[in-house]
Amino acid sequence: MLLADHQIVDLIGTGDLKISPFDPTRVQPASVDLLLDHFLRVPARPGAEIDIARVWAGHTALLEIEDEDGWPMKPGDFVLASTVERIALPDDLAARVEGKSSLGRLGLAVHVTAGFIDPGFAGQVTLEIANLSPWPIRLRRQMPIAQLCLIPMAAAPTRPYGSAGNHYQGQYGPTESRYQMR
Repeated sequence: MLLADHQIVDLIGTGDLKISPFDPTRVQPASVDLLLDHFLRVPARPGAEIDIARVWAGHTALLEIEDEDGWPMKPGDFVLASTVERIALPDDLAARVEGKSSLGRLGLAVHVTAGFIDPGFAGQVTLEIANLSPWPIRLRRQMPIAQLCLIPMAAAPTRPYGSAGNHYQGQYGPTESRYQMR
């Protein structure tokens, strides 16, 4: 079950759900449109192998999308980006980040596999953007890039996100993988 537009607005009004900055004109029937921030992370050493047992810090490089020109993604490119908005979910609400249909029809995927956001998460949402099309697609600052869908939990978890030293709690900007094998 997803929250409807008026439920989203009500939760923001009570302060139980935080989306900052919040623009009520971006509330859709069952989601909130999110905007692309101005920083991207690109592979620092394209072609280098990543060993999942030892993912090294600094495997991406930070760059900024220029105001007027945007940033061209070539076919097959992969970047990490983040939303302008910072969100904070209460312990009884999970979320999904979904691509916008119009961008998907151009071949732009906004989350490769990590579209789920745990209850209790706070921070900017990192997007894993891939250009699956045969042509370059120019990303622009502040463009509507994704939709945030909110999912009420049957009960609050005993360990919401952030209560156990989670990797990405409070993240700011596009955050590279902090994967660790256990």
